[in-house]
Amino acid sequence: MTDTGDLYEGPLHSRHAEAGATFAPFGGWSMPVQYTGTVAEHTATRTTVGLFDVSHLGKALVSGPGAAEFVNSCLTNDLDRISAGSAQYTLCCDESGGVVDDLIAYRVSDSEIFLIPNAANTAEVVRRLQAAAAERAPDVSITDEHRSRAVIAVQGPLAGEVLGALGLPTDLDYMAFVDADWNGRSVRICRTGYTGEYGFEVLPAWDEAGPLWDALAEQVLSREGALCGLGARDSLRTEAGYPLHGNELSVDLSPLEARCAWAIGWDKPSFWGREELLRQKEAGPARRVYALQVTGRGVLRAGQTVRADGREVGVTSSGTFSPTLRTGIALAFVDLDAGLKKGDEVIVDVRGREVPCRLAVPPLVEIRTR
Repeated sequence: MTDTGDLYEGPLHSRHAEAGATFAPFGGWSMPVQYTGTVAEHTATRTTVGLFDVSHLGKALVSGPGAAEFVNSCLTNDLDRISAGSAQYTLCCDESGGVVDDLIAYRVSDSEIFLIPNAANTAEVVRRLQAAAAERAPDVSITDEHRSRAVIAVQGPLAGEVLGALGLPTDLDYMAFVDADWNGRSVRICRTGYTGEYGFEVLPAWDEAGPLWDALAEQVLSREGALCGLGARDSLRTEAGYPLHGNELSVDLSPLEARCAWAIGWDKPSFWGREELLRQKEAGPARRVYALQVTGRGVLRAGQTVRADGREVGVTSSGTFSPTLRTGIALAFVDLDAGLKKGDEVIVDVRGREVPCRLAVPPLVEIRTR
């Protein structure tokens, strides 16, 4: 990995540059924002197939006797709900119930859990796990493996065709994973994604990612798919109502407000933030994330005031243009005491201009993970 100023570069950076990508900083990394254009890349993912490099995502390995039990006592979701060969969305919370990070946990075995945190939060997640292990699980080791593997996402209706053309396994249930061989190289393949589409995330070794990216790109482009950047990834996840840490999730935001209570194993005897989250569950959140769809003209952004009946009732946390719906959309925290419901009209203040929107419960598009 090379260092450009203060930004890190992933193992496929030179390939993105050669393909004409434009770059921007994200989570401390130089990331491709778009190649041919965000709308075209977004549409390709919804209709054919899109190829994303998300190697900036963190990786951490928890290993040793009782690793699964240890992780289960720290993170919110219940690892005992899944077996070896399955992955799970979960949260790393602090004692206040705030979200340090949201991540995917791969259950390899009872003694090995592979984690994929967000890029900027990897070091903190690892630090917290290491501190906890030192106190109560000395036989469990936690290793930051941020640059151990690349992460390549193949998303869209034709994602299975693309992998199948390379001889890679595709007969996986949603959130299942398998370790496979491609041209003598070990590759981990998981039926996950961040687009709301059927798809896979493929994890080759960091230094072996180039040839696999080239082969996948050839198959994607031959099917009228697209190489996709951060712009399309954000518009796709916003349509799908998926939270982004730093927007819908943070140490100052509760997972109950973000509609992530389903990722909490409420019956578990322990996990970080359990007491406070149980208190919040009993009391009920004061606000909750809703989706907004512009009914007039305008593109919404984060941090804009939401009004109803002349009073402030919330604030947008994410906003973009939806190529699927052909209008502006947003996610927003809305006060529950406002008494609003799905279909109600609200107003968003866009730099002093009132933009009418319809309130909705996310997602705004059909989720097609199977």
